[in-house]
Amino acid sequence: MSALDWSTQHDACLAAIRDDLAKVSTATAFFLLQQRGWRNTYMKGLQPLQELGFGKRLVGRARTCQYLLRRGPERPPVTPEEVAASRMQRLASPEIVLIESLEPGDIFCVDALGVRTSGIIGDILATRIKYRGALAAIINGAVRDTPYVKSVGLPIYCAAVHPSASGRDTVPVAYDLPVNMAGVHLLPGDILLADDEGVVAMPLELAEYVASTGPAKEDLELWIRGKVEAGGSIFDYYPPLPDKEAEYMRETGQGSR
Repeated sequence: MSALDWSTQHDACLAAIRDDLAKVSTATAFFLLQQRGWRNTYMKGLQPLQELGFGKRLVGRARTCQYLLRRGPERPPVTPEEVAASRMQRLASPEIVLIESLEPGDIFCVDALGVRTSGIIGDILATRIKYRGALAAIINGAVRDTPYVKSVGLPIYCAAVHPSASGRDTVPVAYDLPVNMAGVHLLPGDILLADDEGVVAMPLELAEYVASTGPAKEDLELWIRGKVEAGGSIFDYYPPLPDKEAEYMRETGQGSR
């Protein structure tokens, strides 16, 4: 049973905050979430297959797929009946059903247990994921066909690359359920913020908070860096003393909090 709880109101809320949230780095988002007591929000070890570029970020809704380790050996289908049955099983597989239900702005998230010896998606599935309008794929595990995957243009975060197909060691068992994404308890419908440092996950209500407070913190830190580059002391500017807060307000017309 799917645990995705999403409505047109959620769509409207995400649309309203998307641009502001995209102004926030994962480092700033992580800090703000930690201040609220949310510690495990960063997907440890999942890095972009290709860098997005300085200042570029992705904001989208998580759609989840869960894999488990294979229970035992599997004999390849031989007879026509077995081949037909295998094809039908493949088409009903959770990751295929999920891919075919992706909506524009979604992010395809697979918990493959961090297994580094099974390539969960390759260029063909990456192409279909992109065609469905998904923003990215995040794999807690490995990706295969990476020279071709890079040419597809779908941003991908993963723990490793491996030429084997996913069925070598893992099997998909469910979709749109809670998963463990590299140390993050991820629910379908959580909001993901991704940049070249990695991926941070948060509930929609916390995404609203980060979107409303994060851009101002980014602006302040950029101003502080400029002052330090010009010879300013950390003692004065990081964090800014009251007179430096007043200086920031005079120069930018913004508050430091």
